[in-house]
Amino acid sequence: MSRRVHVRVPASSTNLGAGFDCIGVAVDRWLGVSVTIDPADASRGVPVEKWIESARASAPAACTAVVERAGSLEGLAVAPADDRIVVGFRAACEDAGREPPPGLRIHADSTIPVARGLGSSAAAAVAGVVAANALLDLRLSDHDIVRVAARVEGHPDNAAAAVLGGATLAASAGGRLDAVPLWMHDSLALVLAVPDFTLETAEARRRLPASVSHQVASRAAALSGALVYGLATADATLLAAALEEDVLHVPYRRALITAFDDVVGAARGAGALGTTLSGSGSTLVAIAHRADAPAVAEAMRGAWAAAGVAAEAFVNPPRVGGYEVVVSQPREDAGMEAGPPSRTGWMSRRSARKELPRPSTHS
Repeated sequence: MSRRVHVRVPASSTNLGAGFDCIGVAVDRWLGVSVTIDPADASRGVPVEKWIESARASAPAACTAVVERAGSLEGLAVAPADDRIVVGFRAACEDAGREPPPGLRIHADSTIPVARGLGSSAAAAVAGVVAANALLDLRLSDHDIVRVAARVEGHPDNAAAAVLGGATLAASAGGRLDAVPLWMHDSLALVLAVPDFTLETAEARRRLPASVSHQVASRAAALSGALVYGLATADATLLAAALEEDVLHVPYRRALITAFDDVVGAARGAGALGTTLSGSGSTLVAIAHRADAPAVAEAMRGAWAAAGVAAEAFVNPPRVGGYEVVVSQPREDAGMEAGPPSRTGWMSRRSARKELPRPSTHS
């Protein structure tokens, strides 16, 4: 009998102004993925448990896949071999020294807006890595999952938030990539305003300069520190500077966002501590005190509406967890399921983590 793995991976908002390519926060929009090794295609009838054992053999196998997409992924014109879920699955196998299986059957259903700066691509890569890890018992740790998904993505911030949940910092230290949780003060909320136009990451990356001066780099380092401390302590002055005075990427990308200044100004007028791009955009993210967050969301949506742009705006929950996964044994006579199991059926396969100590705050 074949096995099926179901994975849920959250969206993520990254950079947050000065946290360029290193700071991210998990967002309450989700990619759900079901992956099965089709027994009709994989190993020609050999039970999947036997195939998993034989996958250690050196002879390469073609990683063929059938991908069904729904939700925000419906109509996505990407060949199965290039789908980030499949790429992540293959990358996990390669990292573990295994050959990827043929005959993957994948169903993906997402509420994460695509090409809006909310980590839809990273969520797919993480889903593929997690699915391979669970389905083939690759024994990758969370650190390994972040590392492999980051290699697929080219940067680690979205992957770290999608794996660990909450707010995270991803940085290279001692020649290796480390991803660690960050404390975000209980009084703070993320407000996301998602417009109905897209912005491809590749285009946003092309707007960045190849190098910056020592003075700019020094300012960027100071603002990044201000962001980490501001998130932990809810320091309004530091958060405003870190979110709205970034020098590495926002100045070069803001022109790509219709009515950027109007939306930022509306958020500030409604009580936001600061507003900036989510990832490379087009979504804008504000940080506000939780009591002010609904008004900030409505102000951002209204500012875009006044500029002729339809947008969805919402307040993120206090802490969104990282990926979840469950392995099931489907009936042999069942076809591809419409999607993953109900929310109550999910269980975490991740190791328990210690709670972060609460930093002291000041008035």
